[in-house]
Amino acid sequence: MSGPRRGPGEASNLGPRVTPGQVAEARKDLGRQLAERRDMARITQRELARRLSYSRSTVANVEIGRHCAPRKFWQRADREVGATGGLLAAFEQVDALVQALQTQATQARERQRAAKYAPAAPPVSANGCGCGLVVGRWTGRETRALREALRMSLRIFAEHLGVRTSTVSGWEHQRRPAPPSLATQAMLDQALKSADPDTKTRFGLILASTADCTCSVGTDNASGVAYGSTVTPLHGRERTRAAS
Repeated sequence: MSGPRRGPGEASNLGPRVTPGQVAEARKDLGRQLAERRDMARITQRELARRLSYSRSTVANVEIGRHCAPRKFWQRADREVGATGGLLAAFEQVDALVQALQTQATQARERQRAAKYAPAAPPVSANGCGCGLVVGRWTGRETRALREALRMSLRIFAEHLGVRTSTVSGWEHQRRPAPPSLATQAMLDQALKSADPDTKTRFGLILASTADCTCSVGTDNASGVAYGSTVTPLHGRERTRAAS
C-alpha cells in the first residue's frame, strides 16, 4: 500500500488562473487520499459513513471526487482515519482553488457587464483616422462654429488667433463679411486640427444646426457627423484644398 499522496497544491504546477479541470482533478486527488487513509486504518466505507453520520454512497462519491463534502466532514474524517491534520490541510487547498475559480467567474461577469454598458468608441473615417473634419474655405459661419465648439468668448478666440476682437466679430455678424485671410485660415485649420475629439464633434454638430445656413447640409458617412458644403471628412482634404 502506497503512502498518502501529496496535497492538491503540491501535486501539480498550477498556472496564474484556475480552471474547472484543475479543481476537478484536485477533488479526485483529495478523494484518493481519503480512500488510502481509510484503507490504512482498516475501516470500510460503510463504517466510516456511520462514524461521520453520512451515507455510504456519500463517502464513496467523495473518494472518487464526484461529491464535494464540507469542511466539517473532513475534520471528522481526518480524526477517524488518523490523518493527523493531513486530510484537513489537503481539503483547505482544494477549497482555496474552488474560491479562486468562483472569484474568477465573478470578475469575468463584471467585465462583461462593464463592457456592455461602456460608451461606444468614436466612429472612424474610411481611411482609418478618427480625426474628424477639415474646412475647405473658412467663412464667418465656420469660424463662429469653431469658437463656440472651443467654448471661447470673442476676445479669447481673437487672442487665440492673434487678431482683433472686432475682426472676429466682423466675420461672424456682418451680412457680407470679408473672409479670413489665407494666413488666418491656416491658423484656423491648425486650431481645428489640434482640438480634442469632443470639440471636433461639437464643431460638426453646431454647423449642422446653424439655422441661417443656406448651403445644403450633408453627412460624413464615415463619421456620422453633419457638415456643410465647406466642411468635408479629413480623408477628402486634398480635393478640398484644391477647391479653395
